[in-house]
Amino acid sequence: AAEEPPKPASDDLTIIEGIGPKIAELLNQNNIYTFAQLADTSVPDLETILRGAGSRFQTANPETWPRQARLAVSGSVAGGTRP
Repeated sequence: AAEEPPKPASDDLTIIEGIGPKIAELLNQNNIYTFAQLADTSVPDLETILRGAGSRFQTANPETWPRQARLAVSGSVAGGTRP
């Protein structure tokens, strides 16, 4: 019996402000599973992913996502504790 390849380790991308469950799923479909991967993705590439997913994602603004992801990697998550 062939084993399934292990699912990539993933971070909870929804703690990034502006990323909800559907956008996190969309990012996963584009091989972005971790804060490090998100931090290394350019804003134009993120905009391309969102545009390619249809009109419901057009209003999302990924401008700060890579910066927030870098903070998450370093352990000081911007939206980690919510009031």
